[in-house]
Amino acid sequence: MRQKPRFFWTGLVVANLVVGCVLGFYRNSGAAPPRTGEPFANSVRQRAEMIVHLKEMKQLLKEQNALLRSGKVKVVVAQP
Repeated sequence: MRQKPRFFWTGLVVANLVVGCVLGFYRNSGAAPPRTGEPFANSVRQRAEMIVHLKEMKQLLKEQNALLRSGKVKVVVAQP
């Protein structure tokens, strides 16, 4: 009867020591890169970039359509 409480307290002390040792090693190490900048992407900057890309695509499509309408470029479609 006396062994059961003694085993419980021994196990509890050992568990606390293990947890204490694990938490003792916890720290911010030099291996992790320092946190710089924003944690998430800037949505305003992303929208601005997307608008710039869309404007470039629009301009390229205008040029492509002008070439096709001018007749200087012939498009040949061949079936495989």
